[in-house]
Amino acid sequence: MAASALTPHGTAFPEEGRCGYFVEKKKRFCRMVVAAGKRFCGEHAGASEEENARKRILCPLDPKHTVYEDQLAKHLKKCNSREKPKPDFFIQDINAGLKDETEIPDQLVPISSLSEEQLENLIKKLRKACEGLNCTLKDQIMSHPALHDALNDPKNGDSAAKHLKQQASILGNIENLKLLGPRRCFVEFGAGKGKLSHWVDIALKDAEKVHFILVEKVTTRFKVDGKHRKKNSVFERLQIDIQHLCLNKIPLLSKEKLPVVGIGKHLCGVATDLALRCLVETYAASCEERNEEPLAKRIKNDKTEKEINTLAKEGNEKNIPEKWTPVAGIVIALCCHHRCDWRHYVGKEYFRALGLGAVDFHYFQRMSSWATCGMRKTTLEASNISTKRRDEQIDGSEEHDDGGYRITDDSAESLPGFLTVEEKKKIGHLCKLLIDQGRIKYLQQKGFSPALQYYIEPLVSLENVLLTALPNHSSPPETSA
Repeated sequence: MAASALTPHGTAFPEEGRCGYFVEKKKRFCRMVVAAGKRFCGEHAGASEEENARKRILCPLDPKHTVYEDQLAKHLKKCNSREKPKPDFFIQDINAGLKDETEIPDQLVPISSLSEEQLENLIKKLRKACEGLNCTLKDQIMSHPALHDALNDPKNGDSAAKHLKQQASILGNIENLKLLGPRRCFVEFGAGKGKLSHWVDIALKDAEKVHFILVEKVTTRFKVDGKHRKKNSVFERLQIDIQHLCLNKIPLLSKEKLPVVGIGKHLCGVATDLALRCLVETYAASCEERNEEPLAKRIKNDKTEKEINTLAKEGNEKNIPEKWTPVAGIVIALCCHHRCDWRHYVGKEYFRALGLGAVDFHYFQRMSSWATCGMRKTTLEASNISTKRRDEQIDGSEEHDDGGYRITDDSAESLPGFLTVEEKKKIGHLCKLLIDQGRIKYLQQKGFSPALQYYIEPLVSLENVLLTALPNHSSPPETSA
C-alpha cells in the first residue's frame, strides 16, 4: 500500500521541505512541512522504511490524527482535543432542569409501530388538550430600515433574501417591544455567524453601553461579530452549550449590570427551553435575590444631568426602564419542536395539569414534524415515488436556519392510511402549539407577559413563529401600524 501510494504517477516531485508521501485520493503530494533531514511528515512517517521502527498510533483524544507511541504522554499534554479548563460561567447542567428517571420509559416504540387505535387515542388526547387554545396566531410581520439596502441588493440569492427578511422582521419586533435601545446587553442564543446581533448593532448606530454576548456551542466559520469595531458596543463570543451557561458568572454582566435581552433566530427545540431557563431562572431569579439597585438611580450616579437631558432630547428616554430588570425582554424565533426533550422542557407543569406525561410529550414532539413535511404527494402519486421516498427519506423533514430541510428520526416511518395530508399538517401544528403553550405558561409563572405570533410568511420559512416576552411591570409594546 505504501509503495503504490508513494508512486508519483508521472507527477512532479514534492516541493522542497514538503512531505514526500503521494496522496492517491488527491492525486498530489502531501503539503505538510517536514523536519530537517526527514522525508515524510509525522502523519505519513509510517510510509518511510527508515522510520518503521517507531510505531504510530491513533490519538486517544481524537482518532482523526496519529502520534508516535513513545511520545504519547507528551502529546496528550498539548493535543488540541484535550479537555480545556472550564470557564467560571460553566456550571454543569445548571439549566438542564430536574431529571426524573421514573417518568421516561427505557424504550419507546416509534410512531410507525403504534396500532391505529393507539394513534387515534393519542390524537384524541392532543385535540382535547388543545381545546380553548387560539390556533390562529396574530400576524406580526415587520421590517426595519437598517436592512433596507441589504434587502434591496440585486445580488441576493433566494436563500440570502429569506434570511434577511426574517432578520428584518425579528429586528422590527424587537423595536416594537421597546427593547432596541442603549444600556442593554443582547444575548444571542444559538448565534451561529452572529448575523442577528450584527443587524441589532447596525440599527442601534451609536447608542451607548451596548454589549453583545453570542452563545454557540460549536466552532463557527465566517463569523461577522469580529467586524464590529464601534467604541460604544462590545462583542463577546462564548463557545458553550446553553445547558451549562451561567450568565451571572460572565464578568461583563456582573460588572456592568445591564438589562439583558435574550434573542435568537431559529433556536432548535431543546435549546429554546434551555435558553428560557438560563434567562428567567438562573439569571433573573438570582439577580432579584441580590436586590440590585434600580437602573434609573445608577444612571444618575454615573452621568451628569446634562448628559441625561441630551439623551432625552434624542428620544432615547423611552428606552430607559424606570427600574433595572435583569431580563428586559425575550425575542426568539422558534424551530424544530421534534428535537425537544422532556427533561429540559419548561412546560412540564402545564402538561401534567392536562393529565399528560413524558410518553405523551415524546409522541407529540415526534408528530410535530408533520406540520412542516408538506412534501408528501397525493395518494395517486405516492406509488410512483415510493422508491424515491425510501432513498431520500423526505417525510418528516424540518426547516432549519440554513433554509433547507433536515430529516427527523421518524422520517422513514410509514404514516397511517386514515390521515389525509391536510389532517397530518393540522395535527403537527397542534403539537407545536401545545408545546409552545407550555412555554407560555412557564413564562407567565415567572413574572413575564409572553406572546406567540407569526413573524414571517410561510413561503419564506415554515418555521415562522416568534416567541416574545416582557417583564410584567414593563410598559406594553407599541401597536404596529
